[in-house]
Amino acid sequence: MALLIQNGRVYREGRLERADLLVEGGRIAAIGEGLPQAPGARVFDASGSVVSPGFTDLHVHLREPGFSHKETVASGTAAAAAGGFTTVCAMPNVDPPPDSLARLLPQARRIARDARVRVVPYAAITRGQRGEALSEVAALAPHVAGFSDDGRGVRSEETMRAAMERVAAAGSFVAAHCEVEALIPAGGCCHDGAFARAHGFPGIPSESEYAEIARDIRLAAETGCRLHICHLSTKEGAALVRKARKRGLPVTCEAAPHNLLLCDGEIPADEGRFKMNPPLRAADDRAALVEALLDGTITAIATDHAPHTAEEKSGGFRGSLFGVVGLETAFPALYTGLTEPGLLPLGRLLELLTAGPQEILGERRTLAPGEEASLTVLDLRTARKVEPERFLSRGRATPFAGRTLRGWPALTLYRGKEVYRRWPGTQTEG
Repeated sequence: MALLIQNGRVYREGRLERADLLVEGGRIAAIGEGLPQAPGARVFDASGSVVSPGFTDLHVHLREPGFSHKETVASGTAAAAAGGFTTVCAMPNVDPPPDSLARLLPQARRIARDARVRVVPYAAITRGQRGEALSEVAALAPHVAGFSDDGRGVRSEETMRAAMERVAAAGSFVAAHCEVEALIPAGGCCHDGAFARAHGFPGIPSESEYAEIARDIRLAAETGCRLHICHLSTKEGAALVRKARKRGLPVTCEAAPHNLLLCDGEIPADEGRFKMNPPLRAADDRAALVEALLDGTITAIATDHAPHTAEEKSGGFRGSLFGVVGLETAFPALYTGLTEPGLLPLGRLLELLTAGPQEILGERRTLAPGEEASLTVLDLRTARKVEPERFLSRGRATPFAGRTLRGWPALTLYRGKEVYRRWPGTQTEG
């Protein structure tokens, strides 16, 4: 059935323009002002809304296979659709980890069966993500987004060098979790800053991140491998990436909404919903990340959506697992926290969620006649409180719980199919 989206502002080719958009047969049939309603077409009133290409998230933990008590492909991609995402890249810390074609197959089968949006998995850099023998890079490369041992850094420089050489030869990229575990004290659970000192917690120093960023940038320069830095959180790391990009090195990076919007001095209580890795850093780190969004150092925003069970997140900073969910709150949190106060233009925010991550994947998806209708409609007028119990994700731990945000997705289409809707005047989701 055809769908006419009326009265919105359409974001395409880096510009916002007032236009209607007609979807027919899974594709965009027309874009323009005052489009006539096709016979039998439904109408969606997008007044006060922006129509954007569906978002791309380079960093999502879908937890399946192996950890379906935390999340499933079905629940995680339902959450993605609710957040306006139509492509997500699934991290490889599942069981079995995808370090060979045979071990990628169980994950690929679940994706084909259950995904509501497009899912592109990462392969592991090393076998079992143990940082030792390399995975089957050449065989895996055509089937994955890139290569990552996310959740841990590759400790051995020689192993990372060899990995980069193979990944470069395969035409892919490394998505590096930069963390020197030897620099983190036993029980390190939050940033080594104000919150840690106030509560007597062992702190995670910034150097544990930026020391490995420096090493991996050096190796990328030596090998020619494309390097993508995951979940950047420190001002020193941002400076290193900025310098590398100015040198013309093939280096990109992402930052997560929570690190862009919160800092350790604002953590109100010893609660697991504020514990993630990398942790919430200091206020000057957060300011440096926002500056890096504006000057092009950071080229993508990624949620690092990392669901756990309520029990696994109930032990405060000492006893909870690292990780929070982010797919369903990403855009409203960023729009409310950065765009409405005038810190980040709306067009730049949309670029960081669409064209920026697409370019890292070697893709280009836009809204134009004839293109696949994978898009989201963002209601910029309606304010709504974050209610984790209403999430479609199985995870509930979010640092934004209870906050009132604006900019919630009202409709998401994937290849023309309605995968999420929140019709005006209703509370219906999914």
